[in-house]
Amino acid sequence: MKTKVPESLKADMPPTRWGKILGVTPVVLTVVATLLAGLSSGEMTQAQYNRSLAAQLQAKAGDQWNFFQGKKLRSAVQRSALDQIAVGGRPGTLDPAGLQDAVAGTPAASVLTGSGSQAIRTALIEGTLPARPTGPALAADLQAALEALENGGDVTEPLLRLLKADPMALTTALHDAYHAVRTFDDLTGPIGKGIDLLERHARSAAGGHGLTRDLIAARIVFHAQRYDLEAQLNQRIAFLYELQVQKSNLSAERHHARSQRFFYGMLAAQAGVVISTLAMAARQRNLLWSLAAVAGAIAIAFAVYVYLYV
Repeated sequence: MKTKVPESLKADMPPTRWGKILGVTPVVLTVVATLLAGLSSGEMTQAQYNRSLAAQLQAKAGDQWNFFQGKKLRSAVQRSALDQIAVGGRPGTLDPAGLQDAVAGTPAASVLTGSGSQAIRTALIEGTLPARPTGPALAADLQAALEALENGGDVTEPLLRLLKADPMALTTALHDAYHAVRTFDDLTGPIGKGIDLLERHARSAAGGHGLTRDLIAARIVFHAQRYDLEAQLNQRIAFLYELQVQKSNLSAERHHARSQRFFYGMLAAQAGVVISTLAMAARQRNLLWSLAAVAGAIAIAFAVYVYLYV
């Protein structure tokens, strides 16, 4: 059975290219509205993810601040112990020859002659630690963001520039900061163990009271300086995590704004669907379909703008 379209309907929507375009308008706008709804939902999900990530990074930053405070406290304790030693009699400069004689014939003798002995001698006698690892130089925008954060300023502008120039700059800087911590541990760990071994055997040496006091004072100076430097390394990591938190919050705000704008585009597309649906029951179909097409074009153009520039 063949169905004929009434001539009155053909007159309302002539079989021209424009008429055919207007005829598929409801379907196209429905598809556009569905896509925009999906984009809006996806952007909102990204915003929620970044908020959650910011909370996790803030917890990691809190851990580093705890390390920083703990090591600064340990440094203060070491310096307090040094002050107490000074009250009982000012410690002198550690005599390397007397120390070597005191531990001669003991396992501690190798500490002053074997591999790494120069670093131990420098730390004990000169009170100088290995240089703190600095890592690669930071990008200008990252350095500006760190300085602004340390001074309590606004980091938004340098952080946004940094994210546009190199989105992985913060991740790389964090990796380098952790590497600096491990490198410093590798440098100072053997020195600390060597000093403990020397002290243990020097204490048992006959007539070594003055030597022991000087060695204890040198050990306290070493640990106080070590904790100070380690605290600075942990502070750098904490600041970088704080910038990561700021970055995640900025990203969450951006995705939230994009979600809202995609939602507005979806509303425009749905308005076009409604108008085109009403046109099916109206006599001036071409006019209403034209309005629907305009609404759809606005929705698509707005979505493209949001996707590219927001």
